[in-house]
Order: sequence, then structure tokens, then C-alpha cells
Amino acid sequence: MLESKFFRKIQMAKKVHARGHAVKAAVPNRCFACGPANPQGMHLKFYFDEAKRRAWCRFRLPRRYQGPPGHAHGGIIATILDEAMGKVNKLRSVVALTKAMEVEYLKPVPLGQALIAEGHERRVRGRIHINVAEIRNQRGDVLARGRAVFIAIDPERMFARHIRHRAATRA
Repeated sequence: MLESKFFRKIQMAKKVHARGHAVKAAVPNRCFACGPANPQGMHLKFYFDEAKRRAWCRFRLPRRYQGPPGHAHGGIIATILDEAMGKVNKLRSVVALTKAMEVEYLKPVPLGQALIAEGHERRVRGRIHINVAEIRNQRGDVLARGRAVFIAIDPERMFARHIRHRAATRA
């Protein structure tokens, strides 16, 4: 299949893989969207383009994510947008949780076709990060977009109970 000029440009940008959620412990990443340790997850692989300050992911959605016939469920679309926006926070070495999110469903998102999700930072004020993202098809048409407010956290403090529990069960 020939890919559009849009997708080739994305591929040529310097790729830096965006791994996990930066919790520094022996805790497997079971994130539904990007976690390799979640057998039922989406296994999205995001990359950073540090020069353009963006996070992006190429993907195809299988039939199990169907909502309307031949198209993705709205919750899956929201999940992908949330993940794209959340990964952007890593460009500042920040772990932040989604406080609020708006999704605009512009066109049905097809299953089985090459798609791209791309997130950008819009504004940062203290611990509050506002990010945006889009899902586009090969022609570059925007199928869905989102805007979210994230609150930066200290993951080792917030998730300490889970990290301690994991360490105790391994000992």
C-alpha cells in the first residue's frame, strides 16, 4: 500500500520511543492503551518528535474495537486521544493525570486502516498542563480531536501503596 506524503513526513522525523508511565519501580506497565504487560490492551507505541514538541503514534484498529459497523467505538477514540495528550507531558519529564477531557468526533474512525494520533502541548501553568491531540487518516483528514487538562503529580508518592504492595509480594 502506498502511503501518503503526510505519513512519510511523520516517519522521517527523529523518533524517540515513549515508554510507559515513568513509575520507577518493578511494576509492570498494564496501561490499557500502551502497556505491554496488558494482554487485552491496545499496545500503542508512541514516539516523541522533540524538535516539534509532539508525541505521535501510527496504528490500525482491529475489529474488537468496533462501535458502529466498520468503525471505532467512541470510547476507544477517547482513549487514544487521552494517551496522545498524556504522552506529551513526558517531553517535560512530568507525570500528570487527566483531570478533564473534551472530545470532538468529526468523522467516523475506520477499522483496519492506517491512522495517526498526534498530541501537542497547548499551555502549562504550574502543575496544570493543557494538551491537545488529533486522530488523522492517511490523507491527513482530522477524524477526531481532543483537549485535556492534566495535573502533574509525584508518581512515587501517589502510587507508593501499589509499589510497596508489589515489592512485598515479590519478597
